[in-house]
Amino acid sequence: MKSIVIGTSIALLIVGALWAQNIHKAERVSTQVPSMAAAVDKGAKWLASVQGADGGWGQDGGETSYVRTSERLESNGNDVANTAVAALALLEAGKQYQPNVDRAIDFILRKVETSPADGLAITDAQGTQIERKLGPYIDTFLTSMLLAKVDGTRSNTQRNVRVRQALQKCVAKIVRNQKGDGSWNVAGGWAPVLGTSMASRSLFEAQQKGVKVDETVMARAETYTMKAINGQTQGAAGVVSGVLGGAPAAPSEAAGVPLYQSAQALEQLSRTEKDRKKNAPEIAALSAQLADARFVNGFGSIGGEEFFSYLNISDGLRRAGGDEWNKWHSQITQKILNLQNSDGTWAGHHCITGRVAVTSAAILNLSINRAD
Repeated sequence: MKSIVIGTSIALLIVGALWAQNIHKAERVSTQVPSMAAAVDKGAKWLASVQGADGGWGQDGGETSYVRTSERLESNGNDVANTAVAALALLEAGKQYQPNVDRAIDFILRKVETSPADGLAITDAQGTQIERKLGPYIDTFLTSMLLAKVDGTRSNTQRNVRVRQALQKCVAKIVRNQKGDGSWNVAGGWAPVLGTSMASRSLFEAQQKGVKVDETVMARAETYTMKAINGQTQGAAGVVSGVLGGAPAAPSEAAGVPLYQSAQALEQLSRTEKDRKKNAPEIAALSAQLADARFVNGFGSIGGEEFFSYLNISDGLRRAGGDEWNKWHSQITQKILNLQNSDGTWAGHHCITGRVAVTSAAILNLSINRAD
């Protein structure tokens, strides 16, 4: 009888311990989720508050310093790229920002509709900071991503028609102006490989919405990516080492930061279940790099390029799920939460230093589990 009582007591202690552990875990989760939601909401409110009267956003001040507590925001000169990424962020932040998104789309549609059919440009605004960092045609790539996202979702038929026509125009521009190596690494930017990532991704997302895209273009983009990570990319200075070998793989006109190239590759090679099976060895090797803190830090400090690279990595890992995704998501979420400023913004410590682009990229990262 005594042994039965002892056994019962031990069982009750074990059950109690497990119950307390689960409660403690639930408390940890419940405190983390609201902090993410609160951070997104605070950043989104700031974005909405600084939208221009024309529906667009511009570079925040244009200075190279990321400390801007006493600087005024630009009141004119809003550009397409900043507007597109801000609209993408507000789409994820909640339905309450739909009026802001609608105004942004109208701003962008006016630019696309009046742009020439030839060439990659959809705007005559040149030399914006985001163009100097991600390439002179980042406006076109981010716009195509946004239009693919909202295609078929507008409130009336006429607006949906305008969005589809503008998307088709952007897609045609991107397809016609792919470089011979399969990339869109156009000289004139610090990290144009991120532009290539967005160009390729926008074509894929347009395909998912039923827009016709030449399969040879997509195949060339994948060939570029595979050659780049395996050290066969041909730049002006000759063949360079691949990122899986530990050295930058981007052509000579791109920034020599392995994080940017690996993040682009991870997103592209993992888009479908078929892709993930075919590219499993490369995906595993790219994912293994994330254990190196120096690799994750990219340029060495956190700028807009790092935020966009983290988004590519998150999208790639989320598709497969599992422990690698959970570990990365927890790590990068905490990193981004710790970098938020008291006014709700994020600002890059180098390169894309403006609060608009970097805050938008941070929101997209934190909202990754809500993305379609």
